[in-house]
Amino acid sequence: MDRIVRLDARQEAQLQRIAEEFVAKHHGDVMKALKEMIVLNGEMQERLEELGDRGPQFGRRPAYQ
Repeated sequence: MDRIVRLDARQEAQLQRIAEEFVAKHHGDVMKALKEMIVLNGEMQERLEELGDRGPQFGRRPAYQ
């Protein structure tokens, strides 16, 4: 894991609500929902990496120039 994410109470409540809705869409099957979320996150990461590999790198410079 690259970093630890800390949430305040409002963010935690919002995340809980979204998670409950996602599990409900999978008819209460938590493992099925978790597996789908892992797949979706993997696909999103691949797309982000593809975008990062092409096009201008706005705001990115080598550390030492």
